[in-house]
Amino acid sequence: MLDHTFPEFKPFFHERLSKTALYLLENYGSAEKMARMNSVSYDKLRSISRGKFSPQQFLELKELATNTVGVNNSIFDVELNSLLTLYKSLVKEIGTLENEINKLIEEVHPHYMSVPGIGPISAAVIYSEYGDISNFSNPGQMLAFAGIEPGINDSGTESHGGRMVKRGSSQLRYVLINCCLPLIRFDITFATYYAKKRGEGKPHRVAITHVAKKLVRVIYALERQEVDYNIQKLR
Repeated sequence: MLDHTFPEFKPFFHERLSKTALYLLENYGSAEKMARMNSVSYDKLRSISRGKFSPQQFLELKELATNTVGVNNSIFDVELNSLLTLYKSLVKEIGTLENEINKLIEEVHPHYMSVPGIGPISAAVIYSEYGDISNFSNPGQMLAFAGIEPGINDSGTESHGGRMVKRGSSQLRYVLINCCLPLIRFDITFATYYAKKRGEGKPHRVAITHVAKKLVRVIYALERQEVDYNIQKLR
């Protein structure tokens, strides 16, 4: 719908419905109204964004609204309000479900929740996919289950390893790799391992996959030894 009324809006907010973006849609809706925003409007936006929405961004948005190629139509206003009501209802429902998930995973409290970067929702996905880690004889089986064990491509006399295979749980694979992003930022051991792989000439996607493999091996060790994550004991 925004592609019709204000196509510049989504790229401006990087395709995300932030609190600021939602406030604008709920309280202004059309580009025509956003173009008429004043200093009082900015003060409210600045408050909602906790100071992150700068005066320059405010003026840029007003400029985009003034010169939009979108079409203003009262029918779109009605549709927008309807979609926003539906969106808020779904967000509320998701919040309720996530609260229940948080309670359930806290009851189980797997040891890998102590790993930096693995929050309750990620831990719940890992637990729901893997189940009891004791069902796996070694980390390799867990890697295969997630579909991130090395694939082998033989061509003549050459053998190339390290690619993800096209099987296993895509949801589990997605969560494991996403958990690695904060790990390489805030954990020195994983950051060093990532830097080593990058230093070997591997692109980011391949290097982060290697980090995910290391994470799976750590998860296996923590659950089998029944201990929490301790960076001092990690090799």
